Amino acid sequence: MKYRNLLFIPALLFALVPIAQGQGKRMIVFDQDASGPGGTDMLSLLVLLQAPDVDVLGVTVVTGDGWRDEEVAHSLRLLELVGRTDIPVLPGAVFPLVRTKEFTLQWEKLYGSVTYLGAWSDRPTSHGPYDVPPLREGNPTSKAASEDAAHFLVRTVREHPHQVTIYAGGPLTNLALALSLDPQFAELSKGLVMMGTAINPHTDTPEFATDPRHEFNVWFDPEATHIVLRAHWPSLEVTTVDISLETHLTQEMFDQIAKVQTPVAQYIAKYAHPGRGPLWDELAAASWVDPSVITNIKKTYMDINLDRGSGYGDILIWSDKVKPSLDVQMVDAQMDVDVKKFSDLFVKLMTGPTPGAHNPLMLKDGESKN
Repeated sequence: MKYRNLLFIPALLFALVPIAQGQGKRMIVFDQDASGPGGTDMLSLLVLLQAPDVDVLGVTVVTGDGWRDEEVAHSLRLLELVGRTDIPVLPGAVFPLVRTKEFTLQWEKLYGSVTYLGAWSDRPTSHGPYDVPPLREGNPTSKAASEDAAHFLVRTVREHPHQVTIYAGGPLTNLALALSLDPQFAELSKGLVMMGTAINPHTDTPEFATDPRHEFNVWFDPEATHIVLRAHWPSLEVTTVDISLETHLTQEMFDQIAKVQTPVAQYIAKYAHPGRGPLWDELAAASWVDPSVITNIKKTYMDINLDRGSGYGDILIWSDKVKPSLDVQMVDAQMDVDVKKFSDLFVKLMTGPTPGAHNPLMLKDGESKN
């Protein structure tokens, strides 16, 4: 009998391996202004979905590049196309905490035009905040969760204390609201990874050339940014404009991805465009998946200018010697990237299988055709 028991132990351990592997996945909530299809907002979600050791617990959506309700629809549809409808999509804030479009238009008359206004931009496709036009990739049949983003964020970190990373790729309104609901929200997380801020980008791009501390994700809702940057996160990794500008979806990368017949690769083939702009949010997501793509980090204290004058919404930074006598927090500002390593990682993820995919729609009903 004792020998039979000894033989049973390895079999039991082998049976438990998948359970242990599942428990070992790194948990993250994806908070994003999820415009689409294609583009940096959607492709950054794909980076996390494609990483085999990552468990995306939910997608929380905030107005930024576009209006929340249309962004919710883009998120739901992407998850349908790649077969991950098990991940909930939760609507968040429709408007910033304080800043309004009307105030911003008046501000521009005094201090000059802002190059990019996101959902407030005047363009042929503009519409009201609660309108959802027909989507190019097809409208989703799945529905958003009934729970709102802020309550989901708080509940999730409470259920998994010190285990859940928060990824923020858009304005920080949802996170500020979560902090207003639960002041311990940040401390109970594993940390925050955000794409945003600009310190000293070397570029002649109009958006940053005359105001290098201006960056849309933090500027759109400065008060939310202030609340989030003052919170006590266990770690705060910031992907800056300074290094995002070094990254692009090259034609070579695009061609490598487009020839692969998987739902994710074909989504990119159909809806992404090489050379259109930096891989802003993709880099933030990839730097969390593999931190070694970042080669230089600047530790600095950081906040945002809330003065309603010309610098409203600009990033403020200090060294330890000159920081104000306030509860400002240290952040790890990413300042340089191994572009080749990042590009190789991105192509590898986008051409691999989608973990946990079930019934993807992208390769059905002609969806893979350009």
